Amino acid sequence: MSKTTEYSKAIAQAKENLADVRERGADALGSDALEFMQGILTAEEIAASNLRVAMMIELANLRAEKGISQKKLEAMSGVKQPIIARMEKGYTSPQLDTVLKVLAPLGKTLYIGDLPGVKD
Repeated sequence: MSKTTEYSKAIAQAKENLADVRERGADALGSDALEFMQGILTAEEIAASNLRVAMMIELANLRAEKGISQKKLEAMSGVKQPIIARMEKGYTSPQLDTVLKVLAPLGKTLYIGDLPGVKD
């Protein structure tokens, strides 16, 4: 199958999908994004996602509080600026060593402790 044919089929399918979503309105994916996510993710996946978001928000806030640009943090940590930007925007799920490299020049580290309200 040629690229042009594949492209045409993909465009036609996208148009069908869009028409379906418009016809069903809010019922297409649920009444809101959180409801949709809860329908496809486990509680553990949601908790892990929330933790990643909280970590990346904290990272961006720490950097901003210290007045350090992403480019300067690159020089300090050895982690490339585009990776730092993707981390802060939540576009990536960074490896632990990458997070540690970025936190160290900010004077921070990770702490492993008990979650509030969780018992052994």
